Amino acid sequence: MFLRLVSFKIMERKLQFSVGEFYHIYSRGVDKRNIFLNQNDHARFMKLLFLCNGSEPIVFRLVQNKPLDKIKRGEKLTSIGAYCLMPNHFHLLARETIEGGITRYMGKLLTSYSMYFNKKHERIGTLFSSRFHASHADSDEYLRYLFSYIHLNPVKIIKPNWRERGLLNADRTLIIKHLSSYPYSSYQDYSNDDKNNRGQILNREDFPEYFQSTRDFSDFINDWLLYNDTVQGRGLD
Repeated sequence: MFLRLVSFKIMERKLQFSVGEFYHIYSRGVDKRNIFLNQNDHARFMKLLFLCNGSEPIVFRLVQNKPLDKIKRGEKLTSIGAYCLMPNHFHLLARETIEGGITRYMGKLLTSYSMYFNKKHERIGTLFSSRFHASHADSDEYLRYLFSYIHLNPVKIIKPNWRERGLLNADRTLIIKHLSSYPYSSYQDYSNDDKNNRGQILNREDFPEYFQSTRDFSDFINDWLLYNDTVQGRGLD
């Protein structure tokens, strides 16, 4: 499983999206530069995750103060099962629900955010290193792994080498606390009983129901933290 993951970049444009299939989507800032510099950047991108997922064009200034459930986006372009924003990149778990939907969605998302970022921070030029990368989650095992990988990404913020060096029991407690409070991923959507889908980004009904309860999700994450102690040094960056 892990050997397949490290090669996903070379599949960037050989991959053809198929309706009904699941994909790991990934994009990094050019020259590995940070693409989120403050809380406003994160908030803008997370709102765009929702707004760009529709066939209708969105003028941000006209909808920025509207409740998201009052905004008409048109036909949904893709389904999102998980997401995570890191300082210089982001991850999405997506399902192709209409032909060409992921490509259209990512085009709107990357263009809209790049225009915002360059204007806000007074810069010009390309923000992202290339067109987005994608790998096909073509097995149940791989799809389950992606739910863990995406949600565990923020661990690197406080424990940069945790995959290589392993974890102590105290580390795992600190990590769970960090993940539970990290505001820029879908971890809280799965781990909290109040179903705080901040921005209604997720379309969980279009993904396998792996987690019957928040306890199931918490146990799932803990199992992967323990598992990584036995496979140190493997996985994605």
